[in-house]
Amino acid sequence: MAESAAFPAFQLGRPRYDQSSFLGRLRHFIDIIDPSTLFVSEKRLKECIKLLDDYKQGTLPPGVSEVQLWEAQKIKQAIIHPDTGQKIFMPFRMSGYVPFGTPIVIGLLLPNQTVMSTIIWQWLNQSHNACVNYANRNATKPTPTSKFLQGYVGAVTSAVSIAVGLNVLIERANKLSPATRMIIQRLVPFPAVASANICNVGLMRHNELSEGIDVLDNNGNVVGSSKIAARHAIMETAFTRVVLPMPIFVLPPIIMSYLERFVLKFSNRRLLLPIHSVVCLVTFGLSLPVAISLFPQMSQIEVSRLEPEIAMATDCKVVTYNKGL
Repeated sequence: MAESAAFPAFQLGRPRYDQSSFLGRLRHFIDIIDPSTLFVSEKRLKECIKLLDDYKQGTLPPGVSEVQLWEAQKIKQAIIHPDTGQKIFMPFRMSGYVPFGTPIVIGLLLPNQTVMSTIIWQWLNQSHNACVNYANRNATKPTPTSKFLQGYVGAVTSAVSIAVGLNVLIERANKLSPATRMIIQRLVPFPAVASANICNVGLMRHNELSEGIDVLDNNGNVVGSSKIAARHAIMETAFTRVVLPMPIFVLPPIIMSYLERFVLKFSNRRLLLPIHSVVCLVTFGLSLPVAISLFPQMSQIEVSRLEPEIAMATDCKVVTYNKGL
């Protein structure tokens, strides 16, 4: 009974948890970013794919449980791109976002940054983000590589410009005490990364504003392309990209400043980097699923708020659209 409550009846391609509630989406994305899937062997992956194929064809061997089916789907979704059917390179999987992104976060938040180190860490961060975005892109429609390059260059430029500019302003602020200056310098990565993320989304998905995105009826049929739905999708994605780095780049500097002043003041200074690394890892690991759970992947909007031609093409009161990554 307990197992059936935790594992509902399996549905191929459907999420295990209810996506209409924040808690359901949170549990779903905790599964998606589970780093244990990074260690799945090639043999295990093939077994999972075969199990799901057998289920689809109605040839499942006897004794296969719901638990095994959900686990097989989790592993396949974590490793295989749903549109291309190809394996996603490990560092750019969603399950690898925290493990491979944390060293960059640690670097961004190191105290006493020089102009060169600021540029390098911001460049590495936006390069990693761009690779994750490309690896997990919607590949149902061909998108010119130039769009991704445009977003990448824009994100790197805005991140570096803001980070370097703010650091220069802080250095020239003579009225600030050294302790205050250090705290503010540690907070610089947040506005730089947040603005770069917005720039990245706007540049890479600008064509959606002019062409629209598909909206679906209750049966999953495409009703039409909506520019209004595209605007909503981009705004939701951009908001998520601002919320995500907020705790990652704000909490660790505050926590570390407190620890350095009151807890580690007379302790071994070599403990600072390991503790700093753990604080960044924990904050990143907790923030990621919360941020991407704010909005459903498949969002809904009332037809009355969309273009007249879409309202005329369906009897549905509400349609669905893919918000995007």
